[in-house]
Amino acid sequence: MSEAKRKGIYLLPNLLTTGGLFSGFYAIVSAMNGQFEAAAIAIFVAMLFDGLDGRVARMTNTQSEFGAEYDSMADMVSFGVAPALVAYNWGLTELGKLGWLASFVFVAGAALRLARFNTNIATVDKRYFQGLASPAAAALVAGMVWVGVEYDAVGTDYGVIVALVTAAAGLLMVSNFKYNSFKELNWHGKVPFVALLLVMLIIVIVATQPSLVLFIAFLLYAVAGPVNTFRSVDKVKLEHVVGDTDDSDADFTTEPTNSSEKSEHESSERHTNRPS
Repeated sequence: MSEAKRKGIYLLPNLLTTGGLFSGFYAIVSAMNGQFEAAAIAIFVAMLFDGLDGRVARMTNTQSEFGAEYDSMADMVSFGVAPALVAYNWGLTELGKLGWLASFVFVAGAALRLARFNTNIATVDKRYFQGLASPAAAALVAGMVWVGVEYDAVGTDYGVIVALVTAAAGLLMVSNFKYNSFKELNWHGKVPFVALLLVMLIIVIVATQPSLVLFIAFLLYAVAGPVNTFRSVDKVKLEHVVGDTDDSDADFTTEPTNSSEKSEHESSERHTNRPS
């Protein structure tokens, strides 16, 4: 009985991961059929699934190595391949090599971002993401397409802009810019009544014009990374932008003090079907 249980997989968190994978695949199919609004929305739906699966795994104590690896593969489809193909089909087809190269930069950036995240789990500072998280980069590209469709813009007329945004999002993913992870927020504690009113106001604002609001929000978040990094250092070095970082830089690394702490850290981070 125990042997069979150990070889099985947990259904609920992996079912949510499958939902995210399906949403990413649906986005690709929709883009191939010219349904760009549905494709963009599907990527945002994939973000919801990606945020839920890790939280559900933690709440139900169903973290696993399989779930972490499966989540990483699903993220590559939903936040790597899907946004790149949606952007390419919407606005990059007439740019020739420049168009598909911009899309490839995004795909490669997502793959490298996921690989770096998986290998740096035990050392990164939980307060920050090193580089733009792939769901946020995907949201930036999807939001751009969604806004374009909402305002009846022809993507190929703005091909250069689409290429720049897509490639820039890919490069930001592999940068060393610091992005707030918001993991230090206490979601279980009490908050003032005004906080609830603020949440309601945000929901109303998003509902009035979701495509524009979401695009602006993720655009500001993407810009915040370089701003936070440049403000936190006295002298900007190449390692603050790209490349290997100094292991002694407390802004990026918090080395576990012993093996048990490292094991606990890995269990809480890597097995959460994390935002990559």
